[in-house]
Amino acid sequence: MAFDTNPAAWINAKRLRAHATILGVCLWSVFVWNLATPSLRDRAGHLKGTDFLHFYILGSIALTHEGMDLYDMKAQAALAAERVPEATGIQYLPLYPPQVSILFAPLAHLPYGFALTVWWLLTSAIYGICCYSVWTACPHLRSRGGTVAIISFACPAFFHLIAWGQTSALALACFTLMFFLLRDKRDFLAGLVMGCLIFKPQLGVAAAVVLIAIGAWRTLIAAALSASFELATGVLYYGWEPLCRWFGVLWNVRAQLSAFEPRLYQTHALRTFWSMLLPWPDLALAAFVFSGFVVLGLTIAVWRHRQAHFALRYSSLLLATVLDSPHLTVYDLVVLAPAILLLADWIAGQQPCRSNGFLAILLYAIYALPLVGPLALWTHVQLSVVAMVAVVFLIWRTSARSLPAENKIEEKQIPATT
Repeated sequence: MAFDTNPAAWINAKRLRAHATILGVCLWSVFVWNLATPSLRDRAGHLKGTDFLHFYILGSIALTHEGMDLYDMKAQAALAAERVPEATGIQYLPLYPPQVSILFAPLAHLPYGFALTVWWLLTSAIYGICCYSVWTACPHLRSRGGTVAIISFACPAFFHLIAWGQTSALALACFTLMFFLLRDKRDFLAGLVMGCLIFKPQLGVAAAVVLIAIGAWRTLIAAALSASFELATGVLYYGWEPLCRWFGVLWNVRAQLSAFEPRLYQTHALRTFWSMLLPWPDLALAAFVFSGFVVLGLTIAVWRHRQAHFALRYSSLLLATVLDSPHLTVYDLVVLAPAILLLADWIAGQQPCRSNGFLAILLYAIYALPLVGPLALWTHVQLSVVAMVAVVFLIWRTSARSLPAENKIEEKQIPATT
């Protein structure tokens, strides 16, 4: 996503607006047509909302306080068939901590169709508010509000988020709020928000490593307190045993990855990138560990360059969050929305040069490549991951050689001495 000042000549506001409009019309028309059936099954035979059924059943369990059922697949499948007859035979691997079920308890009072509609509306509102909030912090995009709105609406990651009925909008809200708090140097409050990501702990791994490396202990302590409080909510509601079961599930999750990730082409992180590319599991794991450390190293270097623009630093953190996540499906890519906007704004404020042109093209690719994720079935290469790694590298190279404009002015005013 970039605008008129972008050095990539073929990327301009008019063309981006046209591309996004066509994409949005195609995606959402197909979505509406697919859902236009009299039952809770869509035209492809899938349950509408797909993953939302799992959260709906978790909420139903919360209503009965049967905490041990939170990690009993058979009990959940039976409850799903009872509450939503069209869901008979559907099972989900239970991986969410106990407190998530409490969040969905109010929706479990409603029939499934109504609950799904409410969740879609809430998810859309959260996503829209996050995109709008970040846009207001982008001075070079201020005059492009209509284009930003169209691009945000047509975003493939947002489309998948709605289609799957997932919870990633809550993670996006955490990362958006963290951006403003860290930018304003309210580190403790940023840590409290970061700790809320314990409901999707894989999304907090990269941020925790980066913060440890730069010595942001206030933020880390606050995150630990916040995560502990969130987990304690589930303990107070159910007791200790469900939480212990959740830790046990996480400990053994690697043995269940085939059930957890039946379609690797829908994942967009380094671990599954190497799993698809290399047929040897041990070598793929080693490649993931090595490349993950490289991405983290580049991100840490960017954060240690205090003179680097904060948009570059925070964008690198979001990209590292996605790349180094042990598990990341296409709908989780919505957490990159702030990075796309912030980098587009930064590019728009720079003088045209070749590296910024490459960055603009790669940013466009990150936005669009989730559409062609299924190609990895044949190529065994998830191109979105390649594009994200390239952007992290460009951010590192740019931040390593850049100084703020005000520093450059001051340097010119200081006479040379011998």
